[in-house]
Amino acid sequence: MAQQSGRDIAPARGKLGVMLVGLGAVSTTFVAGVENVRRGTGLPIGSLSQMGTIRLGKRTEKRSPKIKEFVPLAELNDLVFAAWDPIPDDAYGAARKAGVLEPPHLEPIADFLKGLKPMPAAFDQSYVKRLTGTHVKSGKNKRDLAEQLRHDIRDFKRRSGADRLVMIWAASTEVFLTPGPAHQSLAAFEKAMEQNDPAIAPSMLYAYAALMENVPFANGAPNLTVDVPALQRLAEERTLPIGGKDFKTGQTMMKTVLAPAFKARMLGLAGWYSTNILGNRDGEVLDDPESFKTKEESKLGVLEYILQPDQYPELYGNVFHKVRINYYPPRGDNKEGWDNIDIFGWLGYPMQIKVDFLCRDSILAAPLVLDLALFFDLAQRARLSGIQEWLSFYFKSPQTAPGLYPEHDLFIQQTKLKNTLRWLMGEEQITHLGIEYYEKA
Repeated sequence: MAQQSGRDIAPARGKLGVMLVGLGAVSTTFVAGVENVRRGTGLPIGSLSQMGTIRLGKRTEKRSPKIKEFVPLAELNDLVFAAWDPIPDDAYGAARKAGVLEPPHLEPIADFLKGLKPMPAAFDQSYVKRLTGTHVKSGKNKRDLAEQLRHDIRDFKRRSGADRLVMIWAASTEVFLTPGPAHQSLAAFEKAMEQNDPAIAPSMLYAYAALMENVPFANGAPNLTVDVPALQRLAEERTLPIGGKDFKTGQTMMKTVLAPAFKARMLGLAGWYSTNILGNRDGEVLDDPESFKTKEESKLGVLEYILQPDQYPELYGNVFHKVRINYYPPRGDNKEGWDNIDIFGWLGYPMQIKVDFLCRDSILAAPLVLDLALFFDLAQRARLSGIQEWLSFYFKSPQTAPGLYPEHDLFIQQTKLKNTLRWLMGEEQITHLGIEYYEKA
């Protein structure tokens, strides 16, 4: 029997404002892509919300609507955009500089892109060593900068006529931080902002400003950001969705497909060596060891959680896992990820798998930004508060409730996402049992 009723979800009336922290390769590819789709000059390939279907009920019922026709998502025509960046280029100039999209996807929409000019960023070079920015805010302390960001949010909502907002961090990876006393309560967090405590990174100022203005916040980088008690509690108290961390795009997406396959077949793993070359702003930032440390933690955690070496010591108790990222300017946004995987099978005989993924980083990330904007808005209208673990599908290092280990397996994440949509709409969960087809009552 299906559930009788789903979650009460407010309708997606009016415009949805998408506020992007960072107007670099990912954000410009996302915004220009949405505009091309709206004009009929491209398809939203890679977007589950736009291209995906969802099975409802039994296979014999043959009910598989498109997700966007099943749940009340905002329409692409209702999206409006704003951004912050420490570099003053408008979206057209930034997209040209990023070099991801070719002229046929930029020139016809040049006027639209030129209309998206970034607001000055709350930027501090001590957190992103390899970037310099002139288009930055100044204030007497970090609390003042957060208040300026709150003003920007209110101003954009008024100017754009947006009914609702979401904010997505699509900016560079900050230096590695661990949770400390400043992150434990809202009072401690606000005091730390006033004292310019180095524990409060710029990304936290954006997250704080968003939550104080009742705006959901998704973190597309591996920064600590909303993964601290103070901001999690604030989100829960204000019934706001938060989530992260770190868009799951190229090499790590492949890891979360291959590692579950090895585990499903009980094949052992001796080592996994991963290296990347990329030449965009992301690559330049990650050339700094402190920013790389943040990214490395995000990439390294995946295998341990999937393979559970404590439960399978003979198979995964001694895995050598290495991750490298090298800045190589000639490659631009076209990242290349190499993986050498040493596995072993029956009686311990060794085998190897080599993967060479010549991917386009921002082409893979842009549809994730779209889906996160639409699903975080849906979550807010459904009054889902705090960490949105059902959207782990999109993140390398998914946030979870305290005490829960993250689920990294891409297909379990997809099942969790689709089952959450079914639950929201009052449809029964799909378990794939199907025994009723083979056993007579």
